[in-house]
Amino acid sequence: MNQNKETHDNTLRIDKWLWTVRIFKTRSLAAEECKKGRVLIEGMPVKPSRIVKVGEIVTVRKMPVMYTYEVLDIPSSRLPAKRVEEFMRNLTPDEELAKLDMNKMAASIKRDRGAGRPTKKERRVLDKLRGK
Repeated sequence: MNQNKETHDNTLRIDKWLWTVRIFKTRSLAAEECKKGRVLIEGMPVKPSRIVKVGEIVTVRKMPVMYTYEVLDIPSSRLPAKRVEEFMRNLTPDEELAKLDMNKMAASIKRDRGAGRPTKKERRVLDKLRGK
């Protein structure tokens, strides 16, 4: 009975898997996101009690990005951040990750209170950054 202590019978609830591989900070948050329909396995929304298996594709919607992960192995407990890559592969397309950069740029564009209306030139720059 030489069993690897990191894995067990290769089954785990999706809410617990999302927590153990550090996609969500708490298990209850992972379960809540499942209930809201923001977690998909093979394109279908899942309940928190759904068993995840090795090889399945898990999609998580964290606005504005749809993250996609492949399950490589099932951990028995929460992992240190350095070991997460042994248990899942991030398949999120670059186009989705680019949405994060766009949001960061848009959030950084703030006008000081009392600075008045933007000039026509400033407004064109703002519109270009916002994609209008």
